[in-house]
Amino acid sequence: MAAEPQLKFYNTLTREKVDFQPIDRNNVRMYVCGPTVYDFAHIGNARPAIVFDVLFRLLRHLYGESHVTYVRNITDVDDKINARALRDHPGLPLNDAIRLVTEKTERQYREDTTALGCLEPPVQPRATDNIAQMIAIIETLIAKGHAYRAAGEVLFDTKSMADYGQLSKRNLDEQQAGARVAVDEHKKSPGDFVLWKLSDENEPGWESPWGRGRPGWHIECSAMSGRYLGNIFDIHGGGLDLIFPHHENEIAQSRCAHGTHTMANVWMHNGFVQVEGRKMSKSEGNFVTIHELLQSEKLGGRTWPGEVLRLAMLMTHYREPIDFSVKRLEEAERLIARWPAAEVGAAAPDQTILAALADDLNTVAAIQAIHALAQAANADASLLPVFAASADLLGLLPKKAEVDEAVVMEIDAKVRERLELLKAKNFAEADRLRDELAARGIQLKDGKDPVTGERITTWEIKR
Repeated sequence: MAAEPQLKFYNTLTREKVDFQPIDRNNVRMYVCGPTVYDFAHIGNARPAIVFDVLFRLLRHLYGESHVTYVRNITDVDDKINARALRDHPGLPLNDAIRLVTEKTERQYREDTTALGCLEPPVQPRATDNIAQMIAIIETLIAKGHAYRAAGEVLFDTKSMADYGQLSKRNLDEQQAGARVAVDEHKKSPGDFVLWKLSDENEPGWESPWGRGRPGWHIECSAMSGRYLGNIFDIHGGGLDLIFPHHENEIAQSRCAHGTHTMANVWMHNGFVQVEGRKMSKSEGNFVTIHELLQSEKLGGRTWPGEVLRLAMLMTHYREPIDFSVKRLEEAERLIARWPAAEVGAAAPDQTILAALADDLNTVAAIQAIHALAQAANADASLLPVFAASADLLGLLPKKAEVDEAVVMEIDAKVRERLELLKAKNFAEADRLRDELAARGIQLKDGKDPVTGERITTWEIKR
């Protein structure tokens, strides 16, 4: 049996790649910041879902499925949610409107991430179910001199923490112009942030020692990670944009409340996502949700299979920026179309692929190796079990095509369209259609009508 590889991850806290040693091999613990459920998740939100799903799969493979606790929260308390509820359901009581928005958005997020091949995290707590834990932490911070009341708010006193700013490498003087930091006269320091704020009669709120109100953004994750993973856990993940202020402030709250030297031993952050070479924004006209990519023709004039979206994300190292483009998606589609169908069995993943993932989730090297293995398995069926185990480790095991009458009609139409393209000598577009169908498990076979001599194409389910 091959030796277990040594995991190495880039730790944002120390700015270096470190050997990963879990606190408890029987309960490896990971927390990842999840969605704020006011709108459907966009393609940038897909990246952490996919990246940390690969990490979850890797940890489960190495330590055992029952020995990994993955917590991804649902933020269902936020002013953006309130605004969306008022806009979409103006005739309803606010709490009812909020519930409709959050339930619909959370349900869609789960459907989208499942379509992207992501496993469901075992623990997915909602902020609204953990208000008591948030209040308890705030009370502790006040009692220890790390928080104070001012102008109807409870604020964290950043100057009360000697080493505040370790994660982002910012000092307090720099935070005058820090991202998402409001400078208010009632704050002791510009970088002080809200733990609790009062709610008026038209806003959601909970009773607390400081009046009816609602929590600040950062305290939510401190409460949920502490409740489900303990005061110190193994890995905390999220997008690069969360390093400051969110993760920095999580660390401050948790360490000061619990009196610990750290919150998580390893901090991992994925890079940004652009669309067609530009920062994604509604004003640029390139804002696209996961649901739109899966179900509409917004990008490239067509829908895209979930496994193609996933592979397109994993073709770049998780810490590097991605330009998400039609060209990238087509490249991913051509690649996965050449992979064989296989069923997961008792075989272990290929050691080269496992070693690549163990080296700071090097999915680029892993995919290069798995593609070579796929080509070898196409020629030698005895390699199919190892290929299947390896592809499954990446969440990229090709699915068996699902074909009903409507799908048959759609495929027949695409086959006819491709024949017309071939007649017009538009070979590039004809190849694109062929690859699109192949990625869905549909194999085309070109030939000639024995009577007329005309070109014909038949198709079959490859997987």
